[in-house]
Order: sequence, then C-alpha cells, then structure tokens
Amino acid sequence: MNAAAEEFRETRLQAVRGALESGAVRNVQRMLHSLHPAELGRLLESLPPAERTIVWQLVDPDAKGDVLLEVNDEVRSGLIDNMEPEALVAATGDMEVDDLADVFEDLPEAVITQILRAMDVQDRERLESVLAYPEDSAGGLMNTDTVTVRPDVSLDVVQRYLRLRGNLPDRTDILFVVNRYGQYLGSLGLSALLVSDPQATVAELMDTSVEGIVANVSASEVARRFEERDLVSAPVTDEDNRLLGRITVDDVVDVIREEAEHSLMSMAGLDEDEDMFAPVVTSARRRALWLGVNLATAFVAAGVVGLFEATIDKVVALAVLMPVVASMGGIAGGQTLTLMIRGLALGQVEKSNARFMMGKEIAVGILNGIFWALVVAAVVMLWFGNWQIGAVIALAITINMFVAAISGVAIPLLLRRLGVDPALAGNVILTTVTDVVGFFAFLGLGALLLI
Repeated sequence: MNAAAEEFRETRLQAVRGALESGAVRNVQRMLHSLHPAELGRLLESLPPAERTIVWQLVDPDAKGDVLLEVNDEVRSGLIDNMEPEALVAATGDMEVDDLADVFEDLPEAVITQILRAMDVQDRERLESVLAYPEDSAGGLMNTDTVTVRPDVSLDVVQRYLRLRGNLPDRTDILFVVNRYGQYLGSLGLSALLVSDPQATVAELMDTSVEGIVANVSASEVARRFEERDLVSAPVTDEDNRLLGRITVDDVVDVIREEAEHSLMSMAGLDEDEDMFAPVVTSARRRALWLGVNLATAFVAAGVVGLFEATIDKVVALAVLMPVVASMGGIAGGQTLTLMIRGLALGQVEKSNARFMMGKEIAVGILNGIFWALVVAAVVMLWFGNWQIGAVIALAITINMFVAAISGVAIPLLLRRLGVDPALAGNVILTTVTDVVGFFAFLGLGALLLI
C-alpha cells in the first residue's frame, strides 16, 4: 500500500471512530454505504470488537455477503456468530458457488440447510464439486460457472449462441473448447471471437497453449502458473482432462496475499487469520506454544554454557563476547533460511539444484565468516588487549557461520520432506543450532586455548 492510500485509509478509520464516539450513527452509515466491500472488510478488521459489532450492524444487508468474503477467517467467524439465521441466509444465498464454498464451513447447520434447500439441483451439484476439494487447491478455488463450445462449430454459431444465452459469468475473457465427452481441448478468446471471420471454425482459432490445471494441484502452484504465463483465467480439469471449472485472476490475487501474510506471520509462529483485536486470553494462549518451544531451546543453549562455567569464571571476557558469536551465526543463517524458504515457495529450489545451493551458501558463509572474524578479532584485541581472545572469537565466528550456512539450507529442505512448514518451524530450529554451536565453539576453544 502506497503512502497516499495508507493515509486515506487511516483518515477514514479516524472519521468512522469519531462519528461513533459522537453518536452520529447516520454519518457512520453514510460513510459505510460509500465504501467498497473490500474497504469495509479492512475497516472491520481494524476495529476493536465493540466498535466492530456496531459498525457491522450498520452495514447495508445487501453488502454483508460480499464483506464476509473480504475479512479473515477469525473475523468472519465472529461476525457470523452475531448474525441471525435469516440475515445469514439473505447475505449468503445469492453468492456465486465458489464464493459460497469459501464461507460454507463457517455457517451454522440450520443456515446451511436453508441455503441448500433454496438451491436448484445444478447449483447444489456445483457446490458439492467445489467442496470436494481442499480449500487450498485448484478445485477449491475454481468457479464451476463456465461457457463451453465445440471445436467444429463456426464463430457465427458461437456468437448467436451467446446472444441467446443473454449474459456471461463475471470476469469471462475466454470460452472453453471441449469435445463431446467434456474433455478440455483449448480456449477461444472473446477478442478473437469478435474480430475474426464469422465463417471460421472454433478449431481454427482456439488457443491450445494453456493446459488445464488439475483440480488437486495446490493453490501455490496455481498462483505460480498465473504469474509465469500472465493468465487472466485458466481451466480446471480432472485427471481425465474433463473440464470442471475455471480460476480467475481475482482468486489468485487473494492466494498471493494470503501466502505473503502466512510467510510473514509464520516467522513469529502466528496464524495469518488471527484477529488482531482478539481477546487477551485467546491471543496469549495461541502465542504460548511457540514461546514454550523457544524457552525449551533456550534452556538447551543455556545448558551448553553451563558446561563451561569454570572457564567463564576464569576468563570473564568470554561471557561478554558470547552474544557476538551467537548473533553473527543467527543473522547469517537467517539470511540463508529466508532465501531458501522463498526459493521453495516459488519453485526455484528443487532436489536437482539443492546441492548447488548448499555449496554456494557454504562458500558465502566461509567468505563472510573469515572477513567478519578478522574484523571482530581486531576489535576484541583493541578492547581487551589480548590476541588470544581475538583468535578464539575469530575461529568461533568462522565455525558458527559455516554451520549456519549448512543449517539455513538443510533445515527447510528437511522440514519440507517431513511435511512441516519451513516458515513456521525453521527459525526456531536455526536459532537453537546457531546458539548451541556458537557457544560450544567459542567456550570450547576458550577452554582449550586460554586456560
């Protein structure tokens, strides 16, 4: 978000809060009616629970369904809990199938029953087909509302068919070409349909370069394909290449944003769907797990330090300089870890090039280790007037940055193989490794060379 947009959003938030505090309900309602559902969603996420409840009651009932799609899972769940069943049915009953699938699991059973009863058989089957796939897969993202044509018909026939149909699904830029068995063959762009010879056949103009995305492909892979091929929409197929639906770029933008938030929040052991204004006890309970994990790893590092208690008593300078060694290894390893997590997420790092990455990062670690070891050694010798301490810390930093480079590459690869999100657990493990190795190398060398 640029500075101007951020300032505008903050001004609007302050205006709503000011109107709420002054009791000017009509002013608040007027402001809300002028906002896009996405803006309303961001506004609701930025309000504490009490103010959020008031604002939600003032939102136009016709807009509530669209707003529910724009807020994160936890905020959505809270808003739904405060709605009457009749209001929920009214808000969600007219949603497109793929949008309804996004909120379906958050709805009360009674509301789900009413919505299903109001659906025709075709829409119910479409909803079931979307819900059959995980939310973070191509099938979970797809919209089953597609327009298909056969390859052997002329463009004139297609144009007459579209005129008889009367409308197209939102964000339609291409028609999907299928055979008599419903198998995907290619696509026909609306621009080509409009400007080409009406007597030409669909087969002559259809684009076969975009392959169907199999429904069980991950959302991350879908986003990567859209980014690489500059797609606006793409077909979703089953294992037998039968067309199931389509994915449009607006859904992919949501995936990209959610993945960015996930990577950022996971680094701190948090959930991207967490409500910033959740109750204190709830937030504390969620964060307690990773605080406990970090505490356990800290005790491991403390145990290593305890092994060299006698050495520290004799050479007090070691206690002063210990954080330097651990910090240098942690920063160096964190850089490699971040690079690896990004590479894995973008599909740039695979088994075939992992060995090259390992060699490269080890070389970088050794080069940086030697350079900064010499710098730190010079500072330490000037500080304490002891070249031996300088030599010890130089060796320890070099060793720790070497190990940090190996760990930064190996940890995310190992976690991925074990099915664990590297962004969630990688930092904790890396910090433990660099602390333990750094302290052990520094204090161990100090015990050998200084006493």
